[in-house]
This record gives sequence, structure tokens and C-alpha cells, in this order.
Amino acid sequence: MDAIEKRTIAKVARRLVPFLMLCYFVAYLDRVNVGFAALTMNKALGISATAYGFGAGIFFFSYFIFEVPSNLALERFGARVWIARIMLSWGILSGAMALVTGETSFYLVRVLLGAAEAGFFPGIIFYLTLWFPGTYRARIIGWFMAAIPLSSVLGFPVSGIILNLDGGWGLAGWQWLFIIEAAPAIILSAVVFFYLTDRPADAKWLEPDERAWLARRLSAEAQQKEDVHGISVRQALTNPKVLALSLVYFGAVAANYGIAFWLPQIVKGFGLTNVQTGFVSAIPYIVGTVGMVLWSRRSDEKLERKLHAAVPFLIAAVGIAGSTLVDSPVLKMAALSFGAFGVFAVLPVFWTFPTAFLSGAAAAAGIAVINSVGNLAGFFGPFIMGWLKDVTGNFASGLWAIAACALMGMVIVLLLRHDTALEAAPRSARPAE
Repeated sequence: MDAIEKRTIAKVARRLVPFLMLCYFVAYLDRVNVGFAALTMNKALGISATAYGFGAGIFFFSYFIFEVPSNLALERFGARVWIARIMLSWGILSGAMALVTGETSFYLVRVLLGAAEAGFFPGIIFYLTLWFPGTYRARIIGWFMAAIPLSSVLGFPVSGIILNLDGGWGLAGWQWLFIIEAAPAIILSAVVFFYLTDRPADAKWLEPDERAWLARRLSAEAQQKEDVHGISVRQALTNPKVLALSLVYFGAVAANYGIAFWLPQIVKGFGLTNVQTGFVSAIPYIVGTVGMVLWSRRSDEKLERKLHAAVPFLIAAVGIAGSTLVDSPVLKMAALSFGAFGVFAVLPVFWTFPTAFLSGAAAAAGIAVINSVGNLAGFFGPFIMGWLKDVTGNFASGLWAIAACALMGMVIVLLLRHDTALEAAPRSARPAE
């Protein structure tokens, strides 16, 4: 590795990754804190398991509708403006969850929240392709996406404590939960506007030679993809590989949200208090954080993607399904933690697949399609869990259903052709003397 490459990548990573992790930490917490609020909200508002699962998942329908337009708007207007807009609107609507009074208002606010947040995650993935070459992408996305399990590691215990504020200023604990956890998004929206830089050419915090090296490297990579694939925005929307990757992501998301929205209630069933539930629910996410960071780094070092995606899918399916075969709370949490390793380890590796053959506006569109279609599983996972819980009286059937989704993702990954040479080729491009 050249000295300028090492210096530039390190500086960009220090500048962008911790801040984007913080933003996604807040985004994901606002998205799934309904799972913890449900411990007391459902009973207070008379919401059944099926209705809760439907309301938790309906977020993803509006998210699906507005995802591609939002990501194309980010490509046009720049990350600084568009991500700030997204964070402000979702922060306001996340706080508005405290105002729901029953099933109808619960559904309405969740739909609006999905529309507000649409484009944030795929926008960040696209944004990272503007700053990091392909050979760094799995580990960088891994660090960024570590905000998902970390938001639960830290957020679940905090949420359990906030629920105990019940009665303060005449508000229930679940209302305080939505209000308090919405505030950081609103504050960060202003910080995003002033802190983010849209593209390397505008990065005054890089030295001129660093900006020039990064621009050459990324340009060579983009040209390589154009020469091999040459996919336009319209083609990206219907490309068979893009659609196949959408199904792969569907499997990953179903496993992720199927657990995220219901884990607090599964753990609460062990007979724990709200605070104890918060700490115990964090355990699988600690394991998931380790898996995400270490597995993505290993994938970059080996420059191998297919097995590094397929193996975690298998681990996820085995762990989730295996949790239904044991009654001991300790063994059940061990199985779910094993599954969480797989669920989170696959995510950063997965996102190297579309970014290996898409670039520019086609990347913005393709990533948005994959994320929006895949995130329909954000409805399917929680809803199927809730419906089967009402039908059977337990969570076992729902857990088997989302384990099957993970297996589907594994099979499709193994069938897909993936050329890692497209990620490695531009490395040989030397800076001009």
C-alpha cells in the first residue's frame, strides 16, 4: 500500500465513519424502539400481537415507495442537504409516536415515519462509494453498520430505564421513550448540514495530493465498472442481478427485524423486569457487533464475498431455528446470540455485491431498489411473527419462518456470479508523477 493511499483512507475514515455511525445509531434506534415501547404500550392501547406486528412492519411500505426517489434526490442535491432533511423529518415523526391513541393512529404515524426515513440507509451506502474504493468497502460498511447492533446494545438498557419514567408530567413511560429518543435525530440534522462534505473534490480537510489520488482511484474504479457492465439508471431498476440481490436482502432483513421487534417480548417472557429485559436483550447484539466488524474485515483481507455471505446466512438460520428447540432461557439466548452473529456478519459483506458492478446514478438507483424491496421483509418479519404468535400462542413458528428466509438468502448468494476482480483491478492504478 502506498503511503498516500494509507494516509488518505485513514483520514477519510476518521472524518466520516464515526459520525455516520452516530447518525445511523440514532436512525435505527428510532426505527426499532417501538419493540421496547410495546412492553407497556400494547396493553395500554389495547393493541393485539397481530396489530402490533402489522403496525411495526407497515413502516416499510411507505419506506419502499419513497426509497428510490429519495436516493436519486440525494445523488442530485448532495448528501449534506438531503440527509439533513431526512433526519429532521424522521426525528419529528418519531417523537410523534408518543401521541398515538390506538391502532389507527399507530398505523398512520408508522407509515409517515417510513416515508420520512426513506433513502437514509441506501443514501449512506451510496455516499460511501463516493469516498472509499471497493477493496475497503466491506470493512467500512461493517463499521458503519455496527451502529445497528450497538444501537440495541446501548439502546435496550436505556429504553428499559426510560419506561420506568411512567407518570412523569402525566405521560406514560412508553411516551417518554419516543420523545427522548427522537431528540438526537433533530439535533443531528443541523450538524449533518454543516459537517458532511458531498464529494472528495470539495474536501478542504484533505491535502491537494490526497484529493487527487482519491479522485483518480475512484474514477478508475468507476470506469472499470462502466467498461464491463455499462448499466444505466433505467437498466439498474430492472436488472436481474439487482432483483436477485433484493431477494437476498429480503432474507437478511426478515431475520434482522423479525428478531429486533420481538426480542424484548421474548426476553420479558423469562419473567424479568423492564430494566433486566433491556440488559438481557442486548446480549445477542453484542455478539452481532463483533461478528459484523471481524467478518467484514476478513472478507476484505481475503477479497472473497460469496462464502463470506453464505456462511453467515447459514449461521443465522441455525441459531434462530435452534432457539425454538430449547426451553432454558440461557440456552435460548445462546442460540439467538449465535443467530445474531450470522444476521449482522452478512450485512456489510452483502453490500459489496451491488457496489461491485454499479456506479454513479445507476448505483444510487440500484442500491435503493435493493434496499426498498429487501426492506419489505421489515413488514413480513414482524407481521408473520405477530400473526403466528396469536395463532399458536408462542414464537416458535414465527422464528422458523424467518430462519427459512435466511436460508433463501444463502441459496441465492451461492447461485449468483460475483466478480471480485472488479473491486481489485483499480488498486494497480498508480498516481501520476
